[in-house]
Amino acid sequence: MKKVSLIACGLIVAIICISASSDEKPITLHSLEGVWELQHQFIFENNEVQDTLYNLGGYRQVKMYSRGRVMWSRFNPVDTDEWFGYGTYKISDNTLEEQLEYASNAMMKIVDTVQVFRFELELEDDTYSQISFDSDGNKYVSENYKRIE
Repeated sequence: MKKVSLIACGLIVAIICISASSDEKPITLHSLEGVWELQHQFIFENNEVQDTLYNLGGYRQVKMYSRGRVMWSRFNPVDTDEWFGYGTYKISDNTLEEQLEYASNAMMKIVDTVQVFRFELELEDDTYSQISFDSDGNKYVSENYKRIE
């Protein structure tokens, strides 16, 4: 009888663990979930890449996406302002939308005028680009990231 009770308890615990873990979506490579580092930026003219801006002199920018949340930080040794933000994100078709809940003082000045940051998204297994458009609908800059985790 004791063995039957132990087996029953073990089965119940296993069922609870399996059902709890099945609520979480597995992270796939072709997903924005994960940690990304900015590699460079493209500057567009007439919707064509005209220049590439590389991260120089210790400049770094990292973004993390997890379960509908985004967090990013930027370090630029020649800029005395802090740059970071935290909020939500969603993807539909090839569009990435980010809405910050809080951010550094410098970023909050931008958030006060732009409520939702909307980008065209080009996503591969270990790279992605978020492309910004001007008021005429032309590409003007893209941030190009590489998956680091």
